[in-house]
Amino acid sequence: MTFVQLIECRTSRLDEMNRLMDDWVQQTEGKRTATHALVGRDHSDASHVVEVVEFPSYEEAVRNSKLPETDRIFRGLVALCDEAPRFTDLDVVREDRLSGDDAVRDGRPSGDGVRRFFEALCAEGELPPLNDLLDEDVHSRDPMNPQDTIGLDHVRAEFRMWRAAFDFAFTVEDVFAQGDRACARWTWNATHKGDFLGIAPTGRRVIMTGMTLFRSGAAGKFAELWWQHDQLGLMQQLGALDELEQ
Repeated sequence: MTFVQLIECRTSRLDEMNRLMDDWVQQTEGKRTATHALVGRDHSDASHVVEVVEFPSYEEAVRNSKLPETDRIFRGLVALCDEAPRFTDLDVVREDRLSGDDAVRDGRPSGDGVRRFFEALCAEGELPPLNDLLDEDVHSRDPMNPQDTIGLDHVRAEFRMWRAAFDFAFTVEDVFAQGDRACARWTWNATHKGDFLGIAPTGRRVIMTGMTLFRSGAAGKFAELWWQHDQLGLMQQLGALDELEQ
């Protein structure tokens, strides 16, 4: 469940607070679990400042709070406040995305959303939460798996497996959309750096082509993914078929 933390304080040093937040964003790149942060100043009381920070879950918020960079920035934040900041912890029970560059617009997959999805899979550092792109109950269908992968946590675990085995990048060649579905044709370039299906790291550069079909859900995020890719060609490039060919 999405979790939001509300931080309220009084300060006359908003510019310094903004610079402090910039430092935190830079220092926690690839490590933070916060997905969205917003700072607002009370229109009728300029000293009243409210920060809203969103996380995929309460557990992720706890992980974020344990980062040493978060602790240092928090102590700096307190020093800039005229009084002790107030915290409110919120479990999100409803979320409506009414406009903007979402994965899905008006119930239809967005080409920008599809491209952002592939960019997120290749992001440096920790895999992003993806909760802004995928439903909590997302279904992912990959011919390499005997069963569907169901649920955001399990889908992210599968993506982490690929990231642990390869350094890779996607090139999205085409995106076509119709109704509640979009299809992306892509090229995947990678270096084999870790164990993959029992194959020890080879250091080989490999390439794979494929397509992914996306279906949008009622929540304005991708609800289903269908993957098709040249898995036989990949295994051949990794040398897994050498013995069979002899």
